Amino acid sequence: MRLSLVVLRPILLVVMFAGMAGAHATTLRYATGYPPGSLPAVAAENYAKAVEKYSSGDLKLRVFALSLLNASETSDGVRDGIADGGYLLTVYFPAMYPHTNLVNESSMQLLLFDEDELNGKGALAYEGAMTEFTFFNCPECLEEYEKQKQVYTANAASSSYGLLCNKPVSNQEQLKGKRLRVAGSHWSRWSEHFGATSMSLTINDTLEALHQGVIDCTIASAPELINLGLIEAVSDITMSVPGGVYAGANAGSFNIDVWRKLDEKQRQAILRAGARFTAETPWSYLQLEKEALEKTEEKGATLHQASPDLMEASREFIKQDLNTIIDYYAKNHGVERGEEMLDTFRGLLKKWVGLVQDVDSLDELETLYWNEVFSKVDVSSYGMK
Repeated sequence: MRLSLVVLRPILLVVMFAGMAGAHATTLRYATGYPPGSLPAVAAENYAKAVEKYSSGDLKLRVFALSLLNASETSDGVRDGIADGGYLLTVYFPAMYPHTNLVNESSMQLLLFDEDELNGKGALAYEGAMTEFTFFNCPECLEEYEKQKQVYTANAASSSYGLLCNKPVSNQEQLKGKRLRVAGSHWSRWSEHFGATSMSLTINDTLEALHQGVIDCTIASAPELINLGLIEAVSDITMSVPGGVYAGANAGSFNIDVWRKLDEKQRQAILRAGARFTAETPWSYLQLEKEALEKTEEKGATLHQASPDLMEASREFIKQDLNTIIDYYAKNHGVERGEEMLDTFRGLLKKWVGLVQDVDSLDELETLYWNEVFSKVDVSSYGMK
């Protein structure tokens, strides 16, 4: 049976416009230094889905997990256009992002809060405070990204950091002489305060270093046992010290030229999806923490509690170190507003500790971050000058 042109025309038009819509969709390359299947890589895939959803298919991200750029290459790679966007860990670039790192390095102050007050949601609070602070209270942070031809659109935070070791380390005597891989100068100072030696290694080198005995412990969050395969090398875990989270991650670091070529709807979609990404990382880390510890224990690892004297000594160190951070960044990186920045951030952190207490799901956390932070960013001007 032959169909007339009158019958075929509507079908042809649908096909033609569908093809045109696909042809006009913009696809951006997004790099993460975490391996495929790890929590941050899965979160990046979900982020890509959210970008497509919130842009109504007009914008897509192609995620490259530990293939296009590793963690130490991400800043230069996004700056130079090797990737359009990426998961940027600022700790690897202290001279480039000193204001961001200063605030990130105050995260051990979570150990100074009452546990009942935090209610296990310290990471969620720190993430919210870090994001709000960066967008609206730290023009120097945004300038740091701009100097590297990047724009900040999302944050990422871990769960609490502890000691993942290949031997028991749970008191001050056992800390002495140990070689600890650290992800920030505050954890380096904590290590050296207790007689240990701090070492700087990327996340991609940690497993081999533990296997070969180059380091005795890595100061990291428990989910990295699974994310980075550390479960194969860790025999002893003490999560109660040194505390703090890692939140100095621009999870949506986009090349600024790429950002400026997007229209307002596309930039809004990235920010809306950024609220989801910002929520998913700490939420998922908290969910994975218990599973990671249980699996590692099943493989024969021992979970320790820090001795009371080490806990008390750590709290005293943290109180003193908040001032040390200010002096360190002033002397080594020319940060002039350190004290003012930390005062502002402490106020935000206290506010966010209260805000996250009623959050019981990832969707609720995303909505909270969107309403309190991301929705207030003006996409017509943000990152455009």
